[in-house]
Amino acid sequence: MVSIETQELTRSYETYKKAEGLWKSIEGLWARETLQKTALHPTTLRIESGQIVGLVGSNGAGKTTLLKLLSGLIHPTSGSAKVLGFEPASRKPDFLKRISILLGQKNQLWWDLPAADSYDLLGKIYELDRNKTKKRVADLAQMLGCTAQLNVQLRRLSLGERMKMEIIGALLHEPEVLFLDEPTIGLDIISQTTIREFLADYVKERRPTVILTSHYMDDISLLADRLLLISQGQIVFDGAVDDFMARAESRQTLSFKFMQPPEVDLDVLPNLKIAAGTRAVSTELPASEIGEVLKTVMQVSPIQEIKIEEVEFEDVIRQFMQQDTQLRAPRGAATT
Repeated sequence: MVSIETQELTRSYETYKKAEGLWKSIEGLWARETLQKTALHPTTLRIESGQIVGLVGSNGAGKTTLLKLLSGLIHPTSGSAKVLGFEPASRKPDFLKRISILLGQKNQLWWDLPAADSYDLLGKIYELDRNKTKKRVADLAQMLGCTAQLNVQLRRLSLGERMKMEIIGALLHEPEVLFLDEPTIGLDIISQTTIREFLADYVKERRPTVILTSHYMDDISLLADRLLLISQGQIVFDGAVDDFMARAESRQTLSFKFMQPPEVDLDVLPNLKIAAGTRAVSTELPASEIGEVLKTVMQVSPIQEIKIEEVEFEDVIRQFMQQDTQLRAPRGAATT
């Protein structure tokens, strides 16, 4: 059964170009130069019920625009969308009771109220049984490890605690379709891990249809079984997460400090040379080469501190796009 289907779905915005200077600004009141920006080019998608889709792309690629179109927060410029058989832009009550959207950078709960009070209000809005709602809140809070914070004003909670409360609010009415926009953005590693594990258990048990956007590949690899890569408002990759990762070489940032700087220059790799006297090194490498690098440098001098970090997800996307462009280019054609 299909939960989400779009046909040539498009969203464009019209803005005005403002010239510099007071007089030009006054002139602009009568003769404005308009600019057309297409946030989402014609997009045709088909997502089956119970499928978890990772939607990735760089900032401004159109991820949030697509989620807002599918949830009915904004209207399409052209094309059509169907979610659970409803037209999202109509925002019918029966439709809203069956979906939920969580925007990681926006609050849906009331800032000055404890989350428990907000859940009580949301329960009335969704026409939920009060006793069942309280039990559901208690169960979700226990799973997320935030029971003690339910009666604390939202504004007094940490970012990680607030996000847990927002997730509970988004799941309060047991939505069949869940849109998650950057649910772990800005969180510390412990909070990210807790939320990832909770969502993984939740979707495995409840099987909602989920579209998840994230800048963290760990979110996508743990939760999603299908990946959509969007660039400049267009879907440029639609396939399995493993296929994407196989085509986008995994890279990590390796940082370390020598206890004693090397006395001579070190040729560690063809593209990695460490000058004599260097105390600290930070370099981006394919993940497969990090072990060999550490083995080589530790033979020269003990290492005081080691740090390995995932590269920015936008860098992974950019690398994939470059590889894809080279693969698509005709033989003999130059690529940039």
